[in-house]
Amino acid sequence: MMFRFTGSLSVLLLVLPWSLSPTGKAGPVPGKPAFTDYCERLEQEIQGRKHGFLAGNLSYYVGGFHASWSLVEDETIGLTHPFHHDLRSRGVGLLESELTGTEHTGKGNDYLGWEFYKDTRVLYGSIILDGKVYRHPRPRSMRWRPDKIICDYEVAGVTIREEKFISANDAAACIVTASRPITLRFDGHSFYHRNSVSSSAAIRFDKESNALLITEGGTARSRPDPGGPERVGPCVYSGMSTVLSSSRDFSRSFQTRQDERGVQHYVFSVPCDSEGTIVSWAMHDEQKAALSSAREIIRNHRQCLARKTATMNRMLNEEVPWFRCPDEKFVDIYYYLWALYLMYYIEVGMGWEQEHHTQTAVNNFLGMHRYDAAFQIKVGAWTADKRRYAYGNVLTWKHLSKNDRYRELPNGLRLLSDNMGTSWHSGAYGAETSEHVLGAWQIYQHTGDVAFLKECYEDHFAKLFWKRLPNVAMNEFEVADTLEKMARLTGHEEGVAHWQKITRRDPRHIRQMFEQRWEMHGIPNYFAGPKDGMVMTNGFWAMRSPHFPREYARPMMEAWALDREKGFSGDFFPLAMSRHAMKIFNTKVDHSFGYTPDTAYFTLDGLFRQGLAEEAARLTLNHIENYNYHDGWGIPVAPEAYRRDLELFGDQYSNFNAGKILLYLEGLAGLRYSIPENELAIRPALPGEWDWMEVRLPVAGDWTVIRYSRHGVQVRGCPLRVAQEPTPSGTTTE
Repeated sequence: MMFRFTGSLSVLLLVLPWSLSPTGKAGPVPGKPAFTDYCERLEQEIQGRKHGFLAGNLSYYVGGFHASWSLVEDETIGLTHPFHHDLRSRGVGLLESELTGTEHTGKGNDYLGWEFYKDTRVLYGSIILDGKVYRHPRPRSMRWRPDKIICDYEVAGVTIREEKFISANDAAACIVTASRPITLRFDGHSFYHRNSVSSSAAIRFDKESNALLITEGGTARSRPDPGGPERVGPCVYSGMSTVLSSSRDFSRSFQTRQDERGVQHYVFSVPCDSEGTIVSWAMHDEQKAALSSAREIIRNHRQCLARKTATMNRMLNEEVPWFRCPDEKFVDIYYYLWALYLMYYIEVGMGWEQEHHTQTAVNNFLGMHRYDAAFQIKVGAWTADKRRYAYGNVLTWKHLSKNDRYRELPNGLRLLSDNMGTSWHSGAYGAETSEHVLGAWQIYQHTGDVAFLKECYEDHFAKLFWKRLPNVAMNEFEVADTLEKMARLTGHEEGVAHWQKITRRDPRHIRQMFEQRWEMHGIPNYFAGPKDGMVMTNGFWAMRSPHFPREYARPMMEAWALDREKGFSGDFFPLAMSRHAMKIFNTKVDHSFGYTPDTAYFTLDGLFRQGLAEEAARLTLNHIENYNYHDGWGIPVAPEAYRRDLELFGDQYSNFNAGKILLYLEGLAGLRYSIPENELAIRPALPGEWDWMEVRLPVAGDWTVIRYSRHGVQVRGCPLRVAQEPTPSGTTTE
């Protein structure tokens, strides 16, 4: 089969036959990529650059502390900031909302103290050698991998190495070896936050298990309601148990004391040599469970670490599309972003947190964000096990709709909060949930699972949007179309008629809605320009709509995307605010968010969808290379933002970057597939800088190989019919 593209890139699409083994047969799967040790490949030196970050299911680890990329505290030997976070609270408090009605924020929302890990102090290690104490040495090297952190120290001629990791049982361990015998001394204290008011923590040593057992407790100031007062209530860890243990006996060395606030301080010492010493941490509501986890990770530390490495490698090898291109740094960035996306997955199984879903940022609000989910849902649609890695990203939001937790405006528009947990929501409302509809539909296209659609539709989409559909970047027409299709597929005929009426969708009206916004407020060649002149990238986001007038796309791109005088072409593409607007809007916040990953995704996605393949590909490489790769360090990065002066800003391991994964798969590779329609459609945008790229895609249990080159596109092993995606400018087929 051969296609001729009428755009700037002439591409032949050649579908090669490939005899596939029946699903379930023993033996190699044709097209399945050979195993790659991605944990090793992604290893990067972060000492003095970034804090450490590890993730379990309900446990996390932050090593050292960097305040928005500024070094405040070096990592040291031991376990400095492990913390438990099962989304029972947004921050440090566990207070009930005082609001009434649907805007009641539940129990656990907190506008204060959400970065509470900063104030944990668990096991800070020092070295005692020849009678001298070397207090909290900093590593000469700290290497991050998705499965562990490796730190090396040189102290008075002694080489010390440690591996820190979180095991499958959510306990954290630090394995320390030394080139000659030394003594390790660890100190720390029970949980107490800068917003804490009191501590009721209790501590005891359990000789039989060689463990310190801490019952956490106390009160803290928090603010559960937007605009509400600060109040004092139970702290997030009230009633929980922290367990600290070691592979070496410390029954004779441990000391404890209680300070005037009620905080329990502890210190103990253990020997260390080339045989190694392991210290562990675990938290749980049940002390026996925490103790069991803390001891298990010590007894089986090598097996636990090997399983963690194998699990991360399995996900990166088998759950995500395989990608290769001539420039290795783009491959590293691709897998780095996938690693973070997968590390953030959480499964709580309590209250409103029943589904397995990804999250956004450890150095920010843990949990999934309504806005971020607009692209994180779509990323999940490209995983192999969509039931585990895709469905929950949509369905976790259903708990708010089903339980009447929303803001309803006088016009009938219902808005969900920005963030949620087991029994709380943030009380910061917005309309981006309509984008979730399109993400859910993509998951259905990738699975054919009508039962999943039914779960999304009933008591969620149908309830949330029944009175009024929001308009997010001109998506209301596409969302209405999609809801109509969902209603029909799930047997809700009354819904079909309703969605046909709720949003007028005749071509003349749709065209008029776009025409009214073109060059709005006198801003030439721009869509939906704001009245105040703060021209952001939002106008480009509307290009993602299939109804966006084609004749607007290129003039808008040339006038604003490529323009270095008034447009969005900065040191790299795109500036979050146009150069013209930057001269007018000049606050501290404006400067902090000079470049942001979400705006880049929505902007570049719009250019790809308008068929501006050559420019979109070039600008995508320009953005990813500059935003997600640090040339000075030679490693991928995932910052929350860059300042206008190109200083790194915000979170250091931000899943806010997840949309870049879609730029690889849906943009550069131009992939779209539908199990119900039995079709894989390809509209490639091979960058001019590359001679080739290759994607291997898990589709319906098989691996489809798609090879792009200047001579064409070859597809092997696809269980679906392969077709060319029509370009907006039209094509001819031979």
